[in-house]
Amino acid sequence: MGGLLLATPAAHAASLQTAVFAFELDDTSLQGAMRGPDEADQARLHQLDAQLQTALAQSSRYEVVVVATDPSTPSWWTCDGCEVDAARKAGARFSVIGWVQKVSNLILNINVVVRDVTTGQRVAAGSVDIRGDTDESWTHGLSFLLRNRILNSGQ
Repeated sequence: MGGLLLATPAAHAASLQTAVFAFELDDTSLQGAMRGPDEADQARLHQLDAQLQTALAQSSRYEVVVVATDPSTPSWWTCDGCEVDAARKAGARFSVIGWVQKVSNLILNINVVVRDVTTGQRVAAGSVDIRGDTDESWTHGLSFLLRNRILNSGQ
């Protein structure tokens, strides 16, 4: 899997380089099957990317390195840790992947996994169910997940 790396300055010298991969959508809904990709959902994925990157950087523990993915490659969340190799090549200490599973316009879940690149082991992970396919529900869901599962992991 190829990628382009873009680094941003660290908030503090003690922060650790962290490869952050773009959120992906696993749309198993009938709407997705019938109509294909939804523009609003694609925009929400980009909103989650920005929200995740900002939260990680503001935590003062992470120096965000964004890894742009090639649309023709398989999804990072389906490869059981293969993003670790791409993160390692970027010189990162951690990798972060996220995806949204859309079951319907009412039932969705947001998932985030943080791995230690040295060991490949998960150091933080979580999933949150949300109700409603709206900007507000997606944003609120990721905020909850970051606050309660990802940024409080002691990492």
